[in-house]
Amino acid sequence: MSDAQVRVLVVDDDAAARSLHARFVSEAPGFTVAATVGSGASAIELGSHGGIDLILLDLRLPDVSGIEVLHRLRTLGSRSPDVMIISSSRDQVTVRQALAGRIAGYLIKPFTYEALAERLGRYRAEHRPQHEAQTRSERERDLAQQEIDQLLSTGRVELPPSTARPASPSSLPKGIAEVTLRRVLVALDPVTAASAAEVAERASISRASARRYLEHLASEGRTDIAHRYGRRGRPEVLYRLATAPDVRQP
Repeated sequence: MSDAQVRVLVVDDDAAARSLHARFVSEAPGFTVAATVGSGASAIELGSHGGIDLILLDLRLPDVSGIEVLHRLRTLGSRSPDVMIISSSRDQVTVRQALAGRIAGYLIKPFTYEALAERLGRYRAEHRPQHEAQTRSERERDLAQQEIDQLLSTGRVELPPSTARPASPSSLPKGIAEVTLRRVLVALDPVTAASAAEVAERASISRASARRYLEHLASEGRTDIAHRYGRRGRPEVLYRLATAPDVRQP
């Protein structure tokens, strides 16, 4: 990947924490602090004007909540920077709201330099290459659902057991990227079926890409297919996350 520095905006209402986290970022190889701010309004303003690759975002801000900041930034579409949550919030509602914003990570405060550096290194390895190989609308921002049980202690997200983690890049067919596959999996639901267009909107990818990934998942038995019949034309194909079969004791 490119040797360009990842430009980071640190957002925290606590001045001491803001300074500490900025120092952690500046010491991480490949990262540089572009700015530090203490309010949601400032985060939205700086994040909207370009020049920021990644935002370390606290959720408890004095004016606008971090969740609202995250979702306002997502309205920028392809110009939206990546966001990594740094927060002491552990409740499931907050976590799910953050995940809906396609975050690049979730790190529970307080944390050490080593913990942040490890996640920044993972981000640079897994996310930044996608900036160069794909458009922003094609890249993955979500952590894998499979790691959600670890989120409270390590900041990772978990996939349902029925989907598990996507196959390793070496085992995926041509045209299927692991990070985008994760994104499609997160957009699917085991109860409510969705069309390729609906999945494309949720995952912020093109309809053609969504259809290709959904067909790949269906071929592996990881999605169930249904049809929605309208008054005219061909029936619309719907996809639902395949659920693991019940295991009953003899």
